[in-house]
Amino acid sequence: MSDCQASEFQVEEFIKGYEMCALWSSTDDNGDPLDQFEGEVAEKTKALFKRDCDDFIAENIKDLMDVTERSGYDWSRAGHDFWLTRCGHGAGYWDRGLGEVGDRLTAAAEKYGNIDLYIGDDNEIHAHNEYEIDEDSAFKM
Repeated sequence: MSDCQASEFQVEEFIKGYEMCALWSSTDDNGDPLDQFEGEVAEKTKALFKRDCDDFIAENIKDLMDVTERSGYDWSRAGHDFWLTRCGHGAGYWDRGLGEVGDRLTAAAEKYGNIDLYIGDDNEIHAHNEYEIDEDSAFKM
């Protein structure tokens, strides 16, 4: 791991891009994109998103700093690509022309595995694995 760190703004942009992509690329039971859903993302799911993004950034900070210094590729897009790559969608770090850095980020993201989102009985968006987040973590956001 490197001594460099992402700024609070960079982390927030990464998480924002990640969540926007998660909602855009996920659908409800009728096939409608979740970014069109009027409900909220559940707190535990937000905490899961934050935990995974924070971990990914910390583990890959050098490569993320490298790619976000390139013209037209920012922290929001890096978060977007983390979601696409981890979930096995047809785009992501590997097809952005990032070379070996993109290959390393792809391998790192794929280790996180897929997440499925759904609308719960509480009319909020949930992740199938949000049970990994304890109640205290969800409310410290």
